[in-house]
Amino acid sequence: MPYKANTNRYQKLIYRRCGNSGLLLPPITLGLWHNFGGKKSMINESKKMLFRAFDRGVTHFDLANNYGPPYGSAEANFGKVMNSDLSKYRDELIISTKAGYDMWPGPYGEWSSKKYLTASLDQSLKRMNLEYVDIFYSHRFDPLTPLEETADALTQSIRNGKALYVGISSYSSKQTIKMNKLLKERGVSCLIHQPSYSMINRWIEKDLLKTLKNLGIGCIAFSPLAQGMLSSKYMKSIPKISRISDNSSLDKKMITNSYLKKIKELTKIANKRGQSLPQMALSWVLRHETMTSALIGARTVKQLDECLDSQNNMDFSKYELKEINKHAKEEKINLWAKSSKA
Repeated sequence: MPYKANTNRYQKLIYRRCGNSGLLLPPITLGLWHNFGGKKSMINESKKMLFRAFDRGVTHFDLANNYGPPYGSAEANFGKVMNSDLSKYRDELIISTKAGYDMWPGPYGEWSSKKYLTASLDQSLKRMNLEYVDIFYSHRFDPLTPLEETADALTQSIRNGKALYVGISSYSSKQTIKMNKLLKERGVSCLIHQPSYSMINRWIEKDLLKTLKNLGIGCIAFSPLAQGMLSSKYMKSIPKISRISDNSSLDKKMITNSYLKKIKELTKIANKRGQSLPQMALSWVLRHETMTSALIGARTVKQLDECLDSQNNMDFSKYELKEINKHAKEEKINLWAKSSKA
């Protein structure tokens, strides 16, 4: 039976303006980093998550060229769903993709050269059955490619009609200022920055959030749940179904006594608020005026619904924030720190 979207999908969410642009984004964005790759992932739960998200007003779906595994398969699977069910809603959707990490063999298959970014975007559009993406990101800062060249490639994506907006991910405050200036000189605005940010990974609070506010650039936090670490998942043991067990992006060495103590205390605060820890963690990320959206991943519709329900309690008292700050401290889990320190 063909998918038909919920007619009430826009009645509950309060959309947020992305920096100084005219674009509004949902406070929660669904990312397809995990659980959307491979040959079978779109048959059942993953496909249902896309539909449920849109039914609840989530208009933004975030991808990258190498999401899978295998590389490219998340985009290819998303393209199949676009073709079969979502194409009639294309003008209601914000679809983003990125290029910067390893994608294909040889010297032109990663980083931020004009050659790589241009070829990658063409490949992404083909996989997703799209004429354009709404947002195209430079996925990471490249210390060996002049920023001018990366800015040229991003600008070209807009001028060629292959992207409506451009953004950057995991850039430091210093490099963000430089890239913003270079894009403006080319007549293009930097729409949005996508950094990692959570209760136990707070690097953007030092200067990046202030920089984004001053420049009028939106912010969308990825890994706001620290890839599932901001939950009770690892309190007793490591589940068979988890990113640590999958040996994907988390290491069991991250499950320290310090981490477990933080999770225990933060869970107590969340419960007093009538929330689960993941829900409070999302509300906490979104408390910033500068924060446009929080980018989540999910394995099931149930997990997705839990995250979306975080919006039922978005306010924090000064006392709650003070108590949270006692335990919401760095746990050295920022896998993307190298890119953001340049």
